[in-house]
Amino acid sequence: MTSSASGPIEAVGREFRDDDWYGDRLGAARFSDCTFTAVDFSECTTAGAVFEQCTFHNCRFSSSTHTSTAFVACDIRRSTFFDATLDGCKLVGTVFSECVMRPMTVRGGQWQGVTIRGTNLARLDLSGLDLREADLSMSDLTGASLRDARLDRASLRETALRGADLRGASLDGVDLAAARLGRTRLDLAGAVLLAELHGAEVDVSP
Repeated sequence: MTSSASGPIEAVGREFRDDDWYGDRLGAARFSDCTFTAVDFSECTTAGAVFEQCTFHNCRFSSSTHTSTAFVACDIRRSTFFDATLDGCKLVGTVFSECVMRPMTVRGGQWQGVTIRGTNLARLDLSGLDLREADLSMSDLTGASLRDARLDRASLRETALRGADLRGASLDGVDLAAARLGRTRLDLAGAVLLAELHGAEVDVSP
């Protein structure tokens, strides 16, 4: 399914099953309340596309590229994003369950309220990403870069952050004490927050 000269693809409430969209150029397609089951999106490209309240089960996004595309309030289960690129994408309120999400290239974007629980995200570069109110509980972010990311009110319960880089990240309302730390890189603000969570009274006055 490739966008035609007459305009982008649009679909509402449709079900797509076992479709092969390998390498398709979907452009600024718009899908709302659609269900995708075992659809192959491998090496497909989107630019400014919108998937709103869609369900993806057992889909393949391997080596696909999505630029300024929105997956809003979607349910994505048992799907693979191996070697996918998400460039400036909006994933607000989307839930990922049992998905393969590495290796993957992420360049900024708004992932506010996203749920990615118990997922291997080790060594991903998530620098500058908006992850406010995200649920990353029990996920593995070992060695990941979260530099300058917005993590305010995110849930990091039992999240592995060993060797992760959180310098410059905003951490308001985050319980770092609930995460699994070890050689985690923090700036002064993050170190003060962690110390206070462990009961210390930090005096940073000269």
